[in-house]
Amino acid sequence: MPTYPDLTDDQLLRYSRHILLPQLDVAGQQRILNSTILVLGAGGLGSPILMYLAAAGVGEIRLADGDQVDETNLQRQIVHRLSSVGNPKTRSAKATLADLNPDCRVVEIDSDLDEAGIREWARGCDAVIIGTDNFASRYAANRVCLDLRIPLISGAAIGLAGQVSVFDFRRDDSPCFACLYPDGRDEQLSCATAGVLGPVVGMIGTVQATETLKVLAGFGEPLVGKLLTLDAFDLNWQRFTFKRDERCTVCGIK
Repeated sequence: MPTYPDLTDDQLLRYSRHILLPQLDVAGQQRILNSTILVLGAGGLGSPILMYLAAAGVGEIRLADGDQVDETNLQRQIVHRLSSVGNPKTRSAKATLADLNPDCRVVEIDSDLDEAGIREWARGCDAVIIGTDNFASRYAANRVCLDLRIPLISGAAIGLAGQVSVFDFRRDDSPCFACLYPDGRDEQLSCATAGVLGPVVGMIGTVQATETLKVLAGFGEPLVGKLLTLDAFDLNWQRFTFKRDERCTVCGIK
């Protein structure tokens, strides 16, 4: 992936609204342009994550998803189009992102990655973002990111509810996903079986994209040790704090 020691005139224009922010400026935008991320899932959460991060200028997005676009996806998975029904989600998403920002390189991984696959593709990444409702993938990504010291941005949404947290394993005090959910659950609940309001996944995915940009550009206070929850029924946001669990079977003191 090319580096950007200096922004071109076209980039200065494209990203001018970012550059105007004192928290980012040119240096922050350069870090975004030079970044590589792994996104697990190109569905409801993955759609806003992918679109906002591509639009923001992330240099390389490694996108993993083994599903094909189905008509039932189109109610919430806004990265896909009706013309893409039956095609791999990675191909569909790549086409949308190429039209949005051709400078963002999208690497298609047309499969649902197991832990070994996540480890292979996470190497060299600046962040891993979870856009899947599969709990096994969340635990696998957590173990890989902890081992490789890569920030993990986690989100989930179902029905009218959602939640976001950040696990920054560059920090020794960061909890891990298993600190928050230590029981090794294998959730069977999914959007396909329980339903979900389309904009809810958009709200959660957009927060994940925001947290990712904070991590990549190095500004603000990401949601490390914090769980942000949404109840869209009465549009209630709440934030809870939690700490690293020394008894955690994944990150605790052995």
